Amino acid sequence: TLAHRGVLFLDELPEFARATLENLRQPMEDGRVTISRAATSVDFPARFTLVAAANPCPCGYASDPAKDCSCSLLEIKRYQKKISGPILDRIDLHLEVPRLKTDELLGQTAPINQAGLLTQIQTAHKIQFARFAGENILFNCEMSHRLIEKYCPLDCQSQQLIKQALARLQLSARGYHKVLKIARTIADLAQSEQIKIEHLAESLQYRPKSFS
Repeated sequence: TLAHRGVLFLDELPEFARATLENLRQPMEDGRVTISRAATSVDFPARFTLVAAANPCPCGYASDPAKDCSCSLLEIKRYQKKISGPILDRIDLHLEVPRLKTDELLGQTAPINQAGLLTQIQTAHKIQFARFAGENILFNCEMSHRLIEKYCPLDCQSQQLIKQALARLQLSARGYHKVLKIARTIADLAQSEQIKIEHLAESLQYRPKSFS
């Protein structure tokens, strides 16, 4: 609840106790923490942005092109299973971060245009604030099923793509709705009123994959 409307960062996610991670399921879904005792029950606000980092395996080198992994397949599977499917399904964006190249590590590459990114994000925020002015929410991630149907319509091409993705990726209902929310956000960043097929395709790339 201390991270309400802020960021909760969990480094080395698989090293947390499984019960601790499972206790995140309710606040990630509902935006609140419920503490129940014998005489009473109290709700605390907990609508945070979860950012988590994890190695692909115990030694950290699975899928690394420059160094061989020393873990067995069983060790990798056991390590990855420390994070349950329901937790992974609740995380919107799944990204693999590769090893930095030498030029990047030494700061010899062109810097990111942070001012441009900030302007783009602020514009997307304004679009969402205007969209949800009468809905009692602020951002796309807070949309209910009803609001997703209202604000995330898909054209014929996009409907065909999402049908294929549902079959190929075996998306859950939660995963399907997250794909639409992310696609809506990508469209907002592009200042597009409609979700286009390229926005949906990019959103689908962020669904959970195996670490290795």
